[in-house]
Amino acid sequence: MDVLLTYLPKNYIKNYFGVVIFWGQNQTLDPHNMTILNRTFEDEPLIMDFNGDLIPDIFGVTNESTQPQILLGGNLSWHPALTTKSKMRYPHSHAFIDLTEDFTADLFLTTGSATGTSQFEIWENLDGNFSVTSILKQPQNLKVVGQSAFADFDGDGHTDHLLPGCEDKNCQKSAIYLAKSGTREWIPVLQNFSNKGTQWGFVPFVNEEKPTDIPIPITLHIGDYNMDGYPDALAILKNTSGSNQQAFLLENVPCNNASCEDAHRMFKIYWDLSNLNQIEDAMVATFFDIYEDGILDIIVLSKGHRKNDFAIHTLKNNFEADAYFVKVIVLSGLCSNDCPRKITPFGVNQPGPYIMYTTVDANGYLKNGSAGQLSQSAHFALQLPYNVLGLGRSANFLDHLYVGIPRPSGEKSIRKQEWTAIIPNSQLIVIPYPHNVPRSWSAKLYLTPSNIVLLTAIALIGVCVFILAIIGILHWQEKKADDREKRQEAHRFHFDAM
Repeated sequence: MDVLLTYLPKNYIKNYFGVVIFWGQNQTLDPHNMTILNRTFEDEPLIMDFNGDLIPDIFGVTNESTQPQILLGGNLSWHPALTTKSKMRYPHSHAFIDLTEDFTADLFLTTGSATGTSQFEIWENLDGNFSVTSILKQPQNLKVVGQSAFADFDGDGHTDHLLPGCEDKNCQKSAIYLAKSGTREWIPVLQNFSNKGTQWGFVPFVNEEKPTDIPIPITLHIGDYNMDGYPDALAILKNTSGSNQQAFLLENVPCNNASCEDAHRMFKIYWDLSNLNQIEDAMVATFFDIYEDGILDIIVLSKGHRKNDFAIHTLKNNFEADAYFVKVIVLSGLCSNDCPRKITPFGVNQPGPYIMYTTVDANGYLKNGSAGQLSQSAHFALQLPYNVLGLGRSANFLDHLYVGIPRPSGEKSIRKQEWTAIIPNSQLIVIPYPHNVPRSWSAKLYLTPSNIVLLTAIALIGVCVFILAIIGILHWQEKKADDREKRQEAHRFHFDAM
């Protein structure tokens, strides 16, 4: 893995970001082996796979052009990316994710300004080339627009668009809106930010010419906290009548009012998560699987009492219900040099793959779920290099699991493969090699046992012991009957002899 850093040069003009890449060498990172890009960026870049070769590329507007440019990974050559007259919004929340349900990642662009009117453009990947197919304007009620987030909000197998923001310029009244896949209608999924008479709201983004503090936009970090198959979120909220700022868990629950009826689901703020409430002056909160057990824990960054003094807190997920999950990571299937014969290359995790599963829930109904891998990379997106998909309390096998990867320019066939009968509570590592032959892709399955596996083993052992005891009793009774029969036979033979 390599490391890309953005920085503000000392003699910077406006907010143009410099970019430096430190090249990874096997298990180490040499600080002297680096490349400083010869162009600066108008905003933090988006890491994506523009040409479908599964080598990450760098996308953004540079100081040498008003239109987006792409720096192709591998040979580090600059090329024009898109011909658009739209001005990119700062801070942007561009994404590289499948939004047209064809398992090929599309390009999602945020245009306009954070304080003015914003709109969202979907550039569909058609035959490996991007062309704009849909434009969506921001909700009319939002005066401050936050960062777009993407999740299968209602568990139908399609990616939905979540947009947090404020309905007034001072963020006294906040809201989260949802645009379902393939629609242009905004549905409010959270508007009630009051708790026991105290009004909370998002922290607005402050864009200073020379920032003395870290400017953090309004962001939702998505993750299935309780593994029920519906993604939850973490958000930073501020007391509108005070200075207290905390991280809160937004739980995905069934809709209970008329405004979110079309979405079927809504967010409900989990006010009483005690350990989370104790962290004061929280700035960023995100999910992370600390123990590598498929259960998402929480990491919170908070500001200390002194200037530029920060602390990182970790909270273990103590959710007790024995729900199920599947953890999927899609690698590049590339070798650093020529691959040795008969050895499948693993490679590293990639932006752009899309995952979807179908299964049957505990009630016998069809259940779907989907997610994109590393779809966003700028402004504290903090996305995990894998996807943890909750399955609820149903221990059924996954009937189908589909994985799709980006395709290069000019290729019409979709690069997609299907696996069947995937065991729950397992980690699936997908190696798409060769890229253009999906039927040859391989998947490594690693099983993570849950509590119910132990209970099942105990129950199985108990049943076996019980059966052995019955067999032993019957065998003993049969042996007694045989002995008695032998004595009777011997006795009868004795009398006959007389």
